[in-house]
Formats: sequence, structure tokens, C-alpha cells
Amino acid sequence: MIQRVQSIYLFLASLAIFALYLFTLANNVYINNIPTSIKVTGLMQDVNRQQQQIQSFVALTAATAVVALLPLVTIFLFRNRKQQIVLAYVTILAIIGHSFWVAQTVKGVVGAVTLNTSNFGIGLFLAPIAILLILLAIKAIKRDNALVRSADRLR
Repeated sequence: MIQRVQSIYLFLASLAIFALYLFTLANNVYINNIPTSIKVTGLMQDVNRQQQQIQSFVALTAATAVVALLPLVTIFLFRNRKQQIVLAYVTILAIIGHSFWVAQTVKGVVGAVTLNTSNFGIGLFLAPIAILLILLAIKAIKRDNALVRSADRLR
């Protein structure tokens, strides 16, 4: 059912991926001696003391939306728990692939500049949080499945 705990986990995982639009992946990276922030939407630089987008990542932005919608779709498959578990594992693989793509994009933008831990943005930690939440949802789905099977045995 929709009001189960796995629905909350999947919803929070989706929110974590959607939060990539708000939070940066890397802060204050000096590219050509200009402080630059990197988001999934593109590069943001200080121009006249205001953040302005100088380059956009259209494909990465669209892929982020698709990956963030997968946990929401999984919520509404509550009638078929096996399919829900399979889609949850597919979502984990999609998040891992998306994270690899994001890492390669950041690496390509930064180039020879070395990132320190002080440059890491909150966005770098959102994908592992989403994966953890999906794993908790899978555990809850399996628990529900076992409960339904035990109830069927009693009938």
C-alpha cells in the first residue's frame, strides 16, 4: 500500500535526487582564477558579485530528473512487490550510473585543478543517501512480502 514505510523511504530517495538541483557538487573551484560552483544544471560563476550560469549541462539535467522520478514510479507499484523490488534495484543502478556521469562531468570541468574536501558540495553526498534509502525500502518491501505470504499460509 502507499502508506507503508517503504513509500516514505522511496519518496525521501526521490527528494534527495531532486535536491541535486538546489545544492552544488563543488564550491569555490578556481577555474581561470574565477571562483566557480558546479551544479548538475551547469557552471555558476561570480559575475559582478552575483551568481550567473555560464555553461549548462542539458543532458545531465534531464538525466537527473529521470533518475529522481524512478523512486516515485516504484511507489505506485505496491500491488506487485516483486516488480517493485526489481525496479528499486534498477533505480540503484541508475543512481550509480548517474553518479559516475556526474563525477566525469566535474572531472572534465575542473581539469588539472585538485579538489579538496573544502570544495565538496552537499550534492556529492545526496546520491549515497538516496541509495541507502532505497535499500531500506527494499528491506521493508521484502518484510511486507514475507508477512503477506505468512498470512496466506494461515488461510
